Amino acid sequence: MSQHVRAKKHLGQHFLTDKNICLKIAQQFKGHNGCNRVLEIGPGMGAITEYLLQREDSDLHVIDLDRDSIAYLKEHYPKLEGKIIEGDFLKMDMFPIFGNEPYAVVGNFPYNISSQILFKCLDHRNQIPEIMGMFQKEVALRVAEKPGSKTYGIMSVLLQAFYDIEYCFTVDEHVFNPPPKVKSGVIRCTRNNRESFPCDEKLFIQVVKQTFNQRRKTIRNSVKSVVNDPTFEHPFLTLRPERLSVEDFIELTQAIEKFRKVNENI
Repeated sequence: MSQHVRAKKHLGQHFLTDKNICLKIAQQFKGHNGCNRVLEIGPGMGAITEYLLQREDSDLHVIDLDRDSIAYLKEHYPKLEGKIIEGDFLKMDMFPIFGNEPYAVVGNFPYNISSQILFKCLDHRNQIPEIMGMFQKEVALRVAEKPGSKTYGIMSVLLQAFYDIEYCFTVDEHVFNPPPKVKSGVIRCTRNNRESFPCDEKLFIQVVKQTFNQRRKTIRNSVKSVVNDPTFEHPFLTLRPERLSVEDFIELTQAIEKFRKVNENI
């Protein structure tokens, strides 16, 4: 068997070659809320895996779509026996592996699906206390962005509603094989302390998506499909969505809920 796996463009593979960077990335995983079950997505040849395995307290599973990577990991990482999953995280149900127990998601994520990975983690936010990994720098910055800028958007608000985001550091192109055309950024998302969400979660997500999908319009115009009633008033309606913080979106959603209830009872 070949000693190395060739990076496949269609899988968005860029293998890390700098061990210092690999160690530094692995060290960003904090085991938030005492979570010791870890799922590494896209381990490739185990550049980060090697250092994650050094944590005595962690129960590490890895998942990869690439058969060559799976074969390599099985040969070189006997510690992972029974914990190497061949499959697509986006399509797989993790229940057979983790049940209802919490697990963290880490990795040097394939850039072509990194946003989808984040949204899937968001769907399972009550089971995933920590997401730590490397993204295209632009995506990492967008997730961590604060209100008021053009990069602040749906992903920023939805992730920040449920996670505290920390931009850890930037990674240059030359530490990969093949080198990507862009810089990369490592972020850590840890589940925040909101025990219960202060408004209807589905409506909140709908309001965020609806307003940012028409981000050039004022909120008054973009929430018409959510509140189709010209008598609905709120101070935020004259603003554009990038001006609103997570707390502002919660306040707006609460106002819409209240308005709907009053009008239902008329």
